[in-house]
Amino acid sequence: MKKIMFFEGDIETQGYFSRQIAEAMQEIGHDVFLYDLSRPWSSTEKFFRFFEKGNTVLVNFNFHGMSGEEFFLDENGRMMWDALDIPSYNIVVDHPMYYHHFLEKVPANYHHISIDRNHEKYMERFFPEIVRGPFLPLAGTELYPNKSNAPIACRRYDVMMVGNYCAPKTFERFITRIDDEYTAFYYGMIDDLMANPHRTVEEVAEAHLIDELGEVPEEELKKTMAALTFIDLYVRYTLRGRIVQELVDAGIRVHVFGDGWDLLPCRHEENLILMNNLDSVGCLKKLCQAKISLNVMPWFKDGAHDRIFNSMLNGAVCLTDSSVYLDGILHDDVDSSIYSLKQIELLPEIAGKLLADPERMQQIADAGYQLARSGHTWAHRAGQLHTLIESGLS
Repeated sequence: MKKIMFFEGDIETQGYFSRQIAEAMQEIGHDVFLYDLSRPWSSTEKFFRFFEKGNTVLVNFNFHGMSGEEFFLDENGRMMWDALDIPSYNIVVDHPMYYHHFLEKVPANYHHISIDRNHEKYMERFFPEIVRGPFLPLAGTELYPNKSNAPIACRRYDVMMVGNYCAPKTFERFITRIDDEYTAFYYGMIDDLMANPHRTVEEVAEAHLIDELGEVPEEELKKTMAALTFIDLYVRYTLRGRIVQELVDAGIRVHVFGDGWDLLPCRHEENLILMNNLDSVGCLKKLCQAKISLNVMPWFKDGAHDRIFNSMLNGAVCLTDSSVYLDGILHDDVDSSIYSLKQIELLPEIAGKLLADPERMQQIADAGYQLARSGHTWAHRAGQLHTLIESGLS
């Protein structure tokens, strides 16, 4: 079996994902090595003791190891992975529009793995030369496997939200940086996305560009997409804030674990309970104490988020908006509770009914646990990666 290198020591969540996959790969029979990006020189020395020519691959997240880090480049600027002929399997947990500058210079034996099927389509359209697949949605972790989750009725938090908040005005300088005409153009896209939250940023952007300019050359469209990440962030945080506002202003206490929530204006701020930012294990511990875990998808319209499966695996009712992918696996009021981004005013009623019926919540939480445990852990994703890596397909 192939030896597999992973990264940790930079983005905490991605390091945690890597450790979960690495543990599962060890169970399958692979030798694994976790390269600590916070200690590059000592890690490089250990890596060369681990490395076996022709039998070592890299599994990374979000271009770690191929973002220009000097300790992975030789004197000619060539990446280590090319010099050593190491295949790389890069799991990209954000939209590809954020990474055009890295996608233009990937290693020779590079595999791009998307967590959303729309991201796959985007790559196929704008980067057809890059090897893609398989589609690999994010997964979850059960903190205390083989132990019973605490019953809903005994849990501490009525509603909790894990994730950061950023005030949308942070991105206004990008919207207004040119002139009034461009400002109106950008806000037109934002208004369209807010009114039609099932649409992707690239879909709306292309429609507005064609409406404004007529036919747009493909290469020009590709360049424009890379410059519109602020639209994605503006809409993402606007809706995340509105959803939490809707609940707390209706009298439902929401504990938020993450940065920036002190910047969210609420009429009833006493119901917005600000908690510490936590690492991955800390978040899982809090999920074990939650009755309802609120999820707002980060504009993935055909994928999932790890918050969904983490919530289920640790015994909470997952209250989430949906996607095309989630529509195929989740069942409202059976294994999850699903709300619509077009009707967020109904959220207090949905959450209120759940909280008023602990027995029903327990049934949903139990069904959600079984669903996630049967197919949506990192061990399941590792199995898919194992098949890909051992096949050697490119």
